[in-house]
Amino acid sequence: MKTSNKLFISSAILFVAFLVFTVLIMFVDVKPIGPMNSEVGFASLNGKIFDALRTNSVAKLISEILGFVAIGVGLCFCFLFVIKIIKAKSLKKFDKSLFALCLFYVVIGVVYVLFLFIKINYRPVLIDDKLELSYPSSHTMLLCSILLSAVFYLDYFIKNAKLRYCFQILFILLAVVGVICRMLSGVHWFTDIIAGIVLSGALILLLLGVKNVLTEEDVFKKKD
Repeated sequence: MKTSNKLFISSAILFVAFLVFTVLIMFVDVKPIGPMNSEVGFASLNGKIFDALRTNSVAKLISEILGFVAIGVGLCFCFLFVIKIIKAKSLKKFDKSLFALCLFYVVIGVVYVLFLFIKINYRPVLIDDKLELSYPSSHTMLLCSILLSAVFYLDYFIKNAKLRYCFQILFILLAVVGVICRMLSGVHWFTDIIAGIVLSGALILLLLGVKNVLTEEDVFKKKD
């Protein structure tokens, strides 16, 4: 259980870091530097980075495409999950850590929707001539959470080690490229991207902690 405890503690630290960072965003260096004089925390930092990068339609398109790729990966895992349940014929024989992954997807969805209604700051650009909530970058959270969590679950579906390794590298690269393109696109402040990364890290570590606990339980049951 030592590994599980470390993962849970690390997850808790990142969740606290996210909450503290969020509070700081709301009160530190808040200035009306956004469109329609919308206020943004860490205004000096965010303003300088946005002025240096501006907007990039190509980067935005790439990040959006990779967002759909991430959703596609999640749907593939859900499909393979259902196939494994059918083949197992009994939930007692089914690996519970796969249930954790499905629950993880539900949590991501809930968090994504939740931040559609919580106002921290608005985007640095207008979307369809309207202000749109920006914090945290849900797109970044989605990319990192789905693609990087998939890295730790590929062994359930791909038995060939070389092929599995290739997919793991691919998912990591897609996540990195997606986050970079999201930053370069100019539709988020720098702090939105950082918050999305930290939040996804907290969620992934929590998932891995639960996965580790459930895997150990299944091993003990098999021994019994």
